[in-house]
Formats: sequence, structure tokens, C-alpha cells
Amino acid sequence: MIWLLLPCLLIGLGLFPLLRERLRRPMGSGARNAAPGSFARLSRGLTHYQWHGPARGPIAVCVHGLTTPSFVWGGLADGLVAKGYRVLTYDLYGRGFSDRPAGEQDRSFFIHQLEELLEHEGVTGDFTLVGYSMGGAIATTYASAHSDQIRELVLLASAGLKTNPGKIGLFIRDHPHLGNWLMLALFPRMHRRGCEAERPLPTSVPGIIDLQKNELHYRGYIPAVLASLRGILSEDLSDDLRHIHRQGVPLLAIWGGTDEVIPVSSIGRMTEQARSARQEVVEGAGHGLPYTHTEEVLDLIATNHRQGLQ
Repeated sequence: MIWLLLPCLLIGLGLFPLLRERLRRPMGSGARNAAPGSFARLSRGLTHYQWHGPARGPIAVCVHGLTTPSFVWGGLADGLVAKGYRVLTYDLYGRGFSDRPAGEQDRSFFIHQLEELLEHEGVTGDFTLVGYSMGGAIATTYASAHSDQIRELVLLASAGLKTNPGKIGLFIRDHPHLGNWLMLALFPRMHRRGCEAERPLPTSVPGIIDLQKNELHYRGYIPAVLASLRGILSEDLSDDLRHIHRQGVPLLAIWGGTDEVIPVSSIGRMTEQARSARQEVVEGAGHGLPYTHTEEVLDLIATNHRQGLQ
């Protein structure tokens, strides 16, 4: 009888990550009752968004990254509002309070979501587009496709040039079947560990560590992260950056001096593709620079704006 237990145990272990994902809570009305802001019913589902600041003023649209929804902008949005901006933040599909549609999450997937949201909100152009991490890749592809709409492009620790997913990340990304299982099995622990490593750091978003970890409670979050790793984060955006440069879109790129996810060496590749880009380094900042070094980022944005007016 004992020899029968081993196959059953192995089957159980193999099914456990799949079952755990199935048992996670769906993103539904109960969770959304506490959501700030509003919802737009777009072609791929509900998108959660929020306006910050006055009804009038120059608009800044902020696009968050791979694993942390729009609450990541809390401190930076307040700072931009204090400088006179009207700020729009939103949750990408698969994160936060937005729906979790299945399928590939490539550039067209994310561009279409942003196009539809801006149309829903009547934003037709002349806005500042701010992208953080994977949101920088989304902002870059959007600005490349709609350069006539962009007043200024601001990229914070932006993906699209050189990312460092690590050996496990590469294996998961490049092996569809076993990679799917490994993502469900390994990512929750890796995500929690990565969040906890930042707990001692200062932050302009109260409770951000627990908010980040809370995303794991909802069904579809982990598959969405994986779909983005295989989608937009596997794309080379060199052509998009060259096009943005040729179109004369003002571009500010800000990097974290100790960032281990998007290395500061990305400066060189950015210079190769977009020579007109202004690039700054926040010394001592890691990948969380929008919320760990908020004031430094705001000062660099303000300085770049003043210099652009001269």
C-alpha cells in the first residue's frame, strides 16, 4: 500500500498550484466596493481608474508596472497635483481592481486599453505620459504610435531596453507548459520575499508592502504577470524609441542607481536609440524609486519641465 502513496502524493503536489489558483477570489463587486475612483467598461472588461487634482490643468497620465497596481502612484500623483497637474491613474488588466481577461498581453493589448480609457475620459492629446517599469514599455509603445498626442514622455526605471528576469524567470517565460506550473508554484513566495525586502525602505505610499502582497489573493493576477513576461516584456523597443526621437517628443528617463531589475547601464542603450533623451540617475534608489524616492523624482520632472520651456 505504501508504494501507492508516492504516486498519489506526486499527483497532489502537481495539482496543488493549479487548485490554489482556482480557489483564489475572483475580482468582483465585493472587492470593488472599497475602490477609490471609477470604472470604465472597455472592450476587454472593466478598467479601474482615478483622477487626482483639479478639474482643469495640464494632464499627466501614469502607467504602472508589472506587479504593483495604480496605488504605486499615491505619493507621486499628490506631488504632481501640487505642481498643478491633473493626474489620471488606472489599473492595467489583471491587476488591482480591473478585470482579468485571458490571453496574450503584448503591446497591442495594453495600447488598446489605454486608447479606450482616454477616449472614455475625453482625453484627446497634449498630455504628459509617465510610465514606470513595465509601464515605461507601455508608455513607450503608446507614444510611438501616438506621438502627436504626447506633450512629454517620462520613463521611470523603464523596461524595454534591458531587463533582468534571472535564470528562473527566463525558463518560466520560454517554456509554456512547465513554465506555467512553475509560475503558479514559485511566484507567490518570490513575490512576497521581494516585497518584504523593501519593508525597511521609506515610502510615499502607506502600507504599500501589504498592498502589493494582497494582489496574490485574487484569481488571474499571477497568469497576468506571466502573460506580460511573455508579451510586452519580451519585446525590444529600440525602433519605438528611435521613432519617438525622430518625432521630437520630449523624453525624460530616470533610473535608480542601485536598481537590480532595470540596471542603470540601460542609460547607454537609451542614448543609442534616442539621443535627445534627458537622462538622470537617482543615487541610492532601487527599482521602487517612484515611491521610495518620490521627492527626488518630482524635482527631476520639474527641472526638466523648466528647462524645456527655456
